[in-house]
Amino acid sequence: MVAIDPTLLTNILLIGLSGTLICLAVHFIPVGGAPAAMAQATGIGTGTVELAAGSGLVGLITASYMYAYEPLADIPLVMAAGAMGSMVMLASTMFAGSLIYAYGVAVPFASAQVKKDPITGDRQDTYISKGTQGQGLPTICYVSGVVGAALGGAGGGLIYFVLMDLYKPYLALTSAFAVAGVFTMGVMYVNSVIPSYGVGGTIEGIHDPKFRRVVGKDVITSFFVSILCGLLAVLIAGGMSV
Repeated sequence: MVAIDPTLLTNILLIGLSGTLICLAVHFIPVGGAPAAMAQATGIGTGTVELAAGSGLVGLITASYMYAYEPLADIPLVMAAGAMGSMVMLASTMFAGSLIYAYGVAVPFASAQVKKDPITGDRQDTYISKGTQGQGLPTICYVSGVVGAALGGAGGGLIYFVLMDLYKPYLALTSAFAVAGVFTMGVMYVNSVIPSYGVGGTIEGIHDPKFRRVVGKDVITSFFVSILCGLLAVLIAGGMSV
């Protein structure tokens, strides 16, 4: 019987968990796609992959900076750094988009999925333009997006921390940084694509009925796919040790 190192199993499970966090994060982000770019749907005017990868990659930069320059950085600290970077990036994106929607396109912010904003209590349905599915970024969408960015950045930071511990014994430090960073980007893209099929184009955030309908299936799928990514990461490390 072959003995399996418990540390390797832990690393695989942590990568599975981190990928699941990234997938879950995508469902929180208000994705409006092309309709939102024309102010005909609520959310940010681009796709799930672009938003998740954009905020996640900024989180990866801040997480890697924390790992490299703080000798005592542990998993919670690296995850917090990743979460903060992603939150700042996505919050800035939504703020800039809101300025354009409000002062460039001149549309009121309104959600088509709820009658009142769950946070502010403001009426939504009376401000929706005819022929649209809402417009702009209401408060609930903004807050949901920031929460999603935090989850995605934390997940990316966790992957990076685990991969660095895997690859440092076999590579020069700068090479380990590069390999861990590229692999983390790959896991982020994989777990950004999975929700695209469930979301099916647009989602406003946690208050959207579509969230409850698809998040369970997507998260389970993401966990098993991320476990496979974790196995691949361990196999790569094993090849380096030969």
